[in-house]
Amino acid sequence: MSHPIMTCLWFDKQAKEAFTFYQAVFTDIQLISENPFTVNYTLAGKRFMHLNGGPEFKINPSISFFYNAENEAEIDRIWARLIEGGKVMMPLNTYPWSSKYGWVADRFGVNWQLMLDHVSGDKVYPSMMFTGDNNGKAAEAIAYYTSIFPDSKTVQLSPYGEGGADVATHLNYAQFQLQNQAFGAMDSSHMHEFAFNEGVSHVVVVDTQEEIDFFWDHLTAGGQPGKCGWLKDKYNVSWQIVPSCLGKFMSNPATAPKATYAFLQMSKFIIADLEKACEN
Repeated sequence: MSHPIMTCLWFDKQAKEAFTFYQAVFTDIQLISENPFTVNYTLAGKRFMHLNGGPEFKINPSISFFYNAENEAEIDRIWARLIEGGKVMMPLNTYPWSSKYGWVADRFGVNWQLMLDHVSGDKVYPSMMFTGDNNGKAAEAIAYYTSIFPDSKTVQLSPYGEGGADVATHLNYAQFQLQNQAFGAMDSSHMHEFAFNEGVSHVVVVDTQEEIDFFWDHLTAGGQPGKCGWLKDKYNVSWQIVPSCLGKFMSNPATAPKATYAFLQMSKFIIADLEKACEN
């Protein structure tokens, strides 16, 4: 695979508004493309897509984003902007794991964990919180994901331990890599009103039908296939398995309507059917 795993954030008519806000918050953000349905950009080299998906799903804290600040001035500046209209989940303060750390849900519900003194080579990356029926399964999920994706490994598993804030053997923090990209994970036994949903999904872009079939079959095992390349894995985490040729078809005014009609009929993407529809 030559394409990075992308993060998709689901909005209700606020995709461009949210991107404009992040442009004012972060200095390392770069627009790639936009249309009425999506905004594509990079933040500190990490690919993001904002989708105007409608009111059906809401972004929640089950998947948050670590942002590793370069210095105290940067973390203070970003924090001040993100809390405007947002909600403080953990105050910006000194903690045992960082000289300065804070967790905030911004005005759009996107959750950010700002941090100094972090060892990850990736400045920004998603972190999954395993709650409810999934609580205690973070380590299992990491082993599952790293067995599927190439260039993957477990970097750190840090349990709560005896006397910790949760079950001793559950993960307080973990980091792993999929295709050399950082991801985080943790367990939480506390009562939460949220769980994984389509508000935040991982987008896997591939070139061949063989790759689509491979990831689709592995990630739907014990999970649930959806429509238009979407699926939920056995932990209810949402993924999109998308052929790289879709971007070419959607950026061409002559083929975009044909491609859209074709993939709306699909569950798993079939590249041959998509190409045939765009040729007619």
